[in-house]
This record gives sequence, C-alpha cells and structure tokens, in this order.
Amino acid sequence: MAWLTVTAPYRGMPLAASQCLCGWDRSAIGHAQVAALIDAHNDHRGTCPLRTPHEGKAAA
Repeated sequence: MAWLTVTAPYRGMPLAASQCLCGWDRSAIGHAQVAALIDAHNDHRGTCPLRTPHEGKAAA
C-alpha cells in the first residue's frame, strides 16, 4: 500500500519519495530532510486511513 524510495543520484545528495495508495505523497532532498521523511513514512503507517480502522464506525 505504501512505498519509500531513497536514491543518491546527484553528487551524493540523497533524494527520497514516500507514497501511499491513500494519497500520501511526499518527497525530500538532503540528509536531514530524507531522515525526517523516513520517520514520517513510518509514522504514516499508524495513521493511514487504509490501514487504520475508522473509530466509531459500526459494522453492518
């Protein structure tokens, strides 16, 4: 459902992209920003509406 891609194509400058089927789509350039995006990608797993059941919604 979600994927994270990290590459270093330009003078060793890392690039990252985090995407999910729910519409989450983020990108980052540079060491600090890529590290932050990796954390955000992992955090998204716990809040993604496709992975997290809707609270208060009764089963039919």
